[in-house]
Amino acid sequence: MDEAVTRVAGRFVRAEPRRSAGQFVEGLLSSVERKTCWSLAERAGHDDPQAMQRLLRTAVWDADAVRDDVRDWLVEQLGHPDGVLVTDETGFLKKGVCSVGVQRQYTGTAGRVENSQVGVFLAYVTPAGRALIDRRLYLPEATWCDRRDRLTAAGVPDQVEFATKPALARQMIAAALDAGVPFRWVTGDEVYGADPSLRADLEDRRIGYVLAVGCDRRVHVNNGRTLVRVDDLADRIPTTEWQQHSCGPGAKGPRDYLWAWITTATRRGEHRWLLIRRNRSTGELAFYLCWSPRPVPLHTLVTVAGSRWSIEELFQTGKGQVGLDHYQVRGWTGWHRFITLAMLALAVLTILTATAQQPDADPEIIALTIAEIRRLLNAFVLTASLPPQHTLHWSTWRRTSQARARRSHYQRRLGHETRRKIK
Repeated sequence: MDEAVTRVAGRFVRAEPRRSAGQFVEGLLSSVERKTCWSLAERAGHDDPQAMQRLLRTAVWDADAVRDDVRDWLVEQLGHPDGVLVTDETGFLKKGVCSVGVQRQYTGTAGRVENSQVGVFLAYVTPAGRALIDRRLYLPEATWCDRRDRLTAAGVPDQVEFATKPALARQMIAAALDAGVPFRWVTGDEVYGADPSLRADLEDRRIGYVLAVGCDRRVHVNNGRTLVRVDDLADRIPTTEWQQHSCGPGAKGPRDYLWAWITTATRRGEHRWLLIRRNRSTGELAFYLCWSPRPVPLHTLVTVAGSRWSIEELFQTGKGQVGLDHYQVRGWTGWHRFITLAMLALAVLTILTATAQQPDADPEIIALTIAEIRRLLNAFVLTASLPPQHTLHWSTWRRTSQARARRSHYQRRLGHETRRKIK
């Protein structure tokens, strides 16, 4: 905890927001059920949430610089030359229309179209661990980027323009390369595999990729002479050509699938393949476009493909352990600041988990997990004993604020009804 705060202390001009940031991160790691400014301020011993709200809204500090500090710290602890960058998006369900970037859109969080914000993230996966190292907020084109009034009201900087999710991923990958993050591969789902600019960027930078694509994707085979759909190609593969490989450990054991790969290079010396995964029970297929600057075995591509699940697990961990989706801010600055502090809190758990592993541990006990590390952290380090008067003060404060908000809502509704009757 001390190292985490020390890492980012220089990004805060004044002592008050620096102190509030440390308390904010402790609160995110704590057992507080909802990680809002109110609850975190109460836990920190404040009389009201104003200091926490200022930290997210108006205090002077650079969230992007703190994000870079988080990334550098994680690379120091987890860095590996064969690292994999994983890109994916996650949704944040919201009510109303004022939260920056919000609209009705599909989100995997709900599994359907919902009113939500979408953040695109970059994860770093190595043998030592996995962590979130970058984030971008997706702004829909028609409902936000073409509406300068909405952008201004949400505090979006003038230089921010519409960017697709793959374009946001390209920005984050480029930033990781510029920062010297050691990695050899990039993977992502169909949204990113379908983008030719992302694939071209990676090839230009000599970074290998294993990117998922849809079943209707067409690839060249027979030395470029034949163009065929990938699902048709899968039907032609003999049973003897499928190989069983595990793409990594799962909660219930190794994730074993049947795999096949087909060369799709159109020029001599290229290392380009179509990778096909088949579920051993259901027969369900998944397809990946693969490229590498050098020859690699099938098992390497399988391992990279399996790394993609890491970011989904990180989303679950971030939301469940440090309140990644608990924010109650509407503006551009507030979103990036909350998410960045949540990433710092998650980095604390990730590094503690990585450094706590014992090579000669009892085989009858599983390794320490992030959830267990957080439980121990709360038991031994983050326990907060507050006087009864403080708890009663906050009960009064909450109920007074809620009463004020209710009166405001009633008055607004009565005003709307009065104007409607007049018309």
